[in-house]
Amino acid sequence: MNTVRSNKIKIRKCVFVAVLFMVFSIANVTFADEAYISAKNLSSAFASAAEKAMPAVVSIKVEKTINVGRSYQGDQQMNDSFDNDLLRQFFGGQLPQLQVPRKYKEKGQGSGFIISKDGYILTNNHVVGDADKITVELQDGRTFTNAKVIGSDPGTEVALIKIEGDDFPVLPMGKSKGNKIGDWVIAIGNPFGLSETVTVGVISAVGRNQVGIANYENFIQTVAAINPGNSGGPLINLDGEVIGINTAIYSESGGYMGIGFAIPIDMARGIQEQLLANGKVIRGYLGIYCQDVTQDMAKLLDFTESTGIIVATVENGSPASKAGLMNGDIIYELNGKKIESYDAFRNEIANIKPGSKINLAILRNGKEMNLKATLGERDDDGVANATNDEQTSKKEELGIEVQNVNVQIARQLGYKADEGVVITQVYPGSPASEAGIESGDLILRVNKQNVNSVDEFEEAINKIDSDKVILLVKNGKNSSFVVINLEQ
Repeated sequence: MNTVRSNKIKIRKCVFVAVLFMVFSIANVTFADEAYISAKNLSSAFASAAEKAMPAVVSIKVEKTINVGRSYQGDQQMNDSFDNDLLRQFFGGQLPQLQVPRKYKEKGQGSGFIISKDGYILTNNHVVGDADKITVELQDGRTFTNAKVIGSDPGTEVALIKIEGDDFPVLPMGKSKGNKIGDWVIAIGNPFGLSETVTVGVISAVGRNQVGIANYENFIQTVAAINPGNSGGPLINLDGEVIGINTAIYSESGGYMGIGFAIPIDMARGIQEQLLANGKVIRGYLGIYCQDVTQDMAKLLDFTESTGIIVATVENGSPASKAGLMNGDIIYELNGKKIESYDAFRNEIANIKPGSKINLAILRNGKEMNLKATLGERDDDGVANATNDEQTSKKEELGIEVQNVNVQIARQLGYKADEGVVITQVYPGSPASEAGIESGDLILRVNKQNVNSVDEFEEAINKIDSDKVILLVKNGKNSSFVVINLEQ
């Protein structure tokens, strides 16, 4: 009897295990099916978005004439039409070295995308900015050799060109605002001349600045592969809408290394409208140079916030000067909106129409104040029209901004107060940058003149009458003379 009962129990256990096994097997199949379906759906989304966008993506080929000089000297390289014996007598037996001009065509390529049925195309400034001839090729095989530059903006790397015709395929416009880190994106273009190339990745950062690509930066960073030739092509979302213009990569090898940058389409559309209306971009100008407020600065200056910017330089005669801004002021709000960084503040000011009034909330010596300023207009070179004098241009030729050394700066950087002027900013690619000058360096002398204040520094650089200047620069405890070539 016990044996029968035991066998029944064993049979029940076996049945239970078998059923459990079947349940798990079915569940595993279901999970596998769901994963497969999800992957297929994502793949279909990529394919659909790319298929929708590619007809409006164009290949851009450019040509530029380069003039160079070739040196000739002696009988073998002298043109036969010259009387060499006569030349030898004139030059004392030695033929001169002559510079004979030579021209050659420099060719390049990039990408772009059509934004209107009548043939307007967005691309990058560095693709078409100084080209003599622009050829545009469409996916359907049509080629246009007479593309015109409507306008180009080196400050943001946006350019607008046009081809003649109508009923062109148009890339749908999306929005860059609201895009999140981790969102899927697709880059389309013609890397290395390989047309209709599609790469996929995610957004790895937004609002990226201080990259050194343009003056006004607010880039979308992505891991979607961008290579030479992709420049100017679209970065699209899974709906096939453009959210950015592929612009540059970070690379130590010249090729893709997992970091690419795209101009947000919201910014590009604003630039496009100005280029279409004016052929150039008109930007607001305030006339200050600032630094982000660090936690250490905030603590030392009794500022309760860790955001905001501190004014390092106020340009003479600028809207900021007229509004009463001073060195050391902390600006923490622009038109009621908190300021997150100096780069964001610069972009915001640049996007405000000249002549507009702005409200600035500031902290001065621990006291909160509100100032109003009327923005001026910044010219194409980034200099205010109202203050485009010799003194300003010389400082801009150097490519630096400086301020007086107060007690707080001296303590922070290890210098003596009222000794020299401290460099607060070095512009990428400037003569100072090429000479190895860095932010935080102390300038003690300009040519033969000692400088202990911003006024003395500006007086000294205003006297520069050659293409070179020698500075005595201190970095930490070490001082050295640095020769800067102003004509690069």
